[in-house]
Amino acid sequence: MKEIYHPPTEQIKLINVFYALSDQTRLRIFKKLYGIGEHSCRDLDVSMAKSTLSHHIRVLRESGIIKIRSEGTQRLVSLRCDDLEIRFPGLLEVILYASEPV
Repeated sequence: MKEIYHPPTEQIKLINVFYALSDQTRLRIFKKLYGIGEHSCRDLDVSMAKSTLSHHIRVLRESGIIKIRSEGTQRLVSLRCDDLEIRFPGLLEVILYASEPV
């Protein structure tokens, strides 16, 4: 099985994080994962085509916001809270606070 790329912590760029979260769908996925922790991709409960969800997940992963791990046939997705806190202290709370009405 092909290994899933995740940028190393030191290579996560703020501009990529902001770009990824500038989309309302990705922001909703971010907020949902923040509240529930690790979750199956198919159980994210977003109403869109699987290919569209895959695109949004890929953008979040490549920006360094989420990590994906395989467990059997499932892909489990979670926020990289520790990595983002190391790289940009306080950013997660600012994003959550600033995005309340979404």
